[in-house]
Amino acid sequence: MSRIFFISMTLLALLTLSLAVETPILTAMQEEIDRAFDKLKDSGNAPVYYMSYTITDISNVSFLAQFGALESYSDSKRRYMDVEIRVGDFSLDNTHPLSEFDWSRYYRMVDIPTTTSIDDDIDVIKHRLWLATEDKFRTAQEDYIKVLGDVKVKVERDDTSGDFSPIEPETYIGEIVNLEIDSATWADKIKKYSEKFIDKDFILNSSVRIRVNNTIRYFVTNEGTIIRISEPRVLLSIYASTKADDGMNMYNYESVIGESLSDLPSDEVVFAKIDTILHNLEILQNAPIVEPYTGPAILKSKAAGVFFHEIFGHRVEGHRQKDENEGQTFAKKVGKEILPDFISIYDDASMERYNGTFLNGYYKYDDEGVKSRSVHVVENGVLRNFLMSRNPLNNFLQSNGHGRKRHGYDCVARQGNLIVESNKTMPFDKLKKELIKEVKAQGKEWGLIFDDISGGFTMTMRYTPQAFKVVPLRVWRIYVDGRPDELVRGVDIVGTPLTSFSKIIATGDDTKVFNGYCGAESGMINVSAVSPSILVSQIEVEKKYKSKNKPPILDPPERQ
Repeated sequence: MSRIFFISMTLLALLTLSLAVETPILTAMQEEIDRAFDKLKDSGNAPVYYMSYTITDISNVSFLAQFGALESYSDSKRRYMDVEIRVGDFSLDNTHPLSEFDWSRYYRMVDIPTTTSIDDDIDVIKHRLWLATEDKFRTAQEDYIKVLGDVKVKVERDDTSGDFSPIEPETYIGEIVNLEIDSATWADKIKKYSEKFIDKDFILNSSVRIRVNNTIRYFVTNEGTIIRISEPRVLLSIYASTKADDGMNMYNYESVIGESLSDLPSDEVVFAKIDTILHNLEILQNAPIVEPYTGPAILKSKAAGVFFHEIFGHRVEGHRQKDENEGQTFAKKVGKEILPDFISIYDDASMERYNGTFLNGYYKYDDEGVKSRSVHVVENGVLRNFLMSRNPLNNFLQSNGHGRKRHGYDCVARQGNLIVESNKTMPFDKLKKELIKEVKAQGKEWGLIFDDISGGFTMTMRYTPQAFKVVPLRVWRIYVDGRPDELVRGVDIVGTPLTSFSKIIATGDDTKVFNGYCGAESGMINVSAVSPSILVSQIEVEKKYKSKNKPPILDPPERQ
């Protein structure tokens, strides 16, 4: 057995060496981490047991057009560098949460990310890694002393798992994919798209943007993990806003995210999206305001995806079950029913497409070098699992590939592709009839359909209410007496998670993908949410914030 292991490790070492020779950045990272770890593992008051280096190359090409004119163009490349050092051991290290809020940790978290040379100069890269390593080592030693003092005088935590979990090292050198964009062609395209907003007097602001992003991530650890991953993205976004006579600002927004320009829609589809935005905003400008309301509603598929992402997804991220400053909504509910028995939820960041649509939350390896995989979180309404980074929990000791972060931040468990499935589906027309039936049963005059949602936020900490807010773009009032559906304005969805989950009655068969970006304590990351429409017996809406400014006094200038 020992001989087989020795041969395997030798082959791995040869493979690693050959790969590093072909990639100067990885060569510099590997040589420097080996040198640094060999020296630092026996230095200081606490031994270094884990080190990782991450270098992230980001190049962006972006065009923005407004009212038929090119407003801005940018073409940039930056290279960011992250160094992580853990001292102590897997059970207790310098990252262990303190009982009291530590402002020094907070300020380090919001520091400006460290940049390095964009040239592939091995000596320059190693020099910058050396300086960053020295700084991180000293900080880690200081933090570890604080941790030792804290655990001696504070009560024992409910979760007694360690601070980090071991993994098998991975080697993956992916092909570098750099998206190319024909600048002249796309500048002309978005100018033509944005011309559609000209001469629409009710439109105050509008923009059309195309952005091509090429991200290449290099990652090495003292454990032997070596990874190079290319993650290209392309974004087309359309935005327009208007203002009602009472001062309320309203906007509509459409975006498409893909991994290549071929994922973007045709000109005909883009123009149709713009026509829909214009039509909705023209109606919204004079639409009635909905007063605060509780009652039946439908969240259409994309809106439902955002709903689940905000009120459910963040509450099954592993570190939130462990941190005693968190609300720990589901920490003690494994094996218990938390959703209706016809709903199952899993997060599969390894899934690149869903029914042909690209998933923005797709990645091959997470930011701790763990391969992505499907994690079944809820099965037939029963909670089975959490989204895990390498920060373990009692009974969930290993990462399942959900350690994620933006450059410059510390890694925590985050969502990737959150997918909601149901075995109680029906066509949308029937779901709408069920809505009307529920409205009548509750003795109400009307219900609501949330057609689209721009985003939202949720509060998970104990010192804040365990509540959420979701921001709709388009809301329809559905009357039970047969009057036409009515586009309305002025409301946000609010509530608490456990109550909201208990109100789900049925789902549609119209599953769609919401692609977007999510900001949390580890920075802004790419995510997707996939869901059918859902019918709820009760949802609460509150009045939206309203500006006090009147619409413009002057008419817009005439076009030549």
